[in-house]
Amino acid sequence: MSTSIEDRVAKIEARNKRVEDDKAWEISWTRRISIFLLTYIIVAFYLRFVVHIDPWINALVPAIGFMLSTFTINLLKKEWINRRRGN
Repeated sequence: MSTSIEDRVAKIEARNKRVEDDKAWEISWTRRISIFLLTYIIVAFYLRFVVHIDPWINALVPAIGFMLSTFTINLLKKEWINRRRGN
């Protein structure tokens, strides 16, 4: 029986570590900057080859919008959690 409990505890600890790593990734600057750059590159290529306009400045709009949304979402999330907890 103790082996079973030890196995269960080990599985729970492994799951908790994965959840912590996922959370750390979600709020990391590496993730934010990667999405920012990918958004910029994709929109720039779209504007250049589909819409046929000079894309380099115009592609900044959605990329900066994403970056700003990451800050706003965190603030909204904290407020939502505080209200939900009754703080």
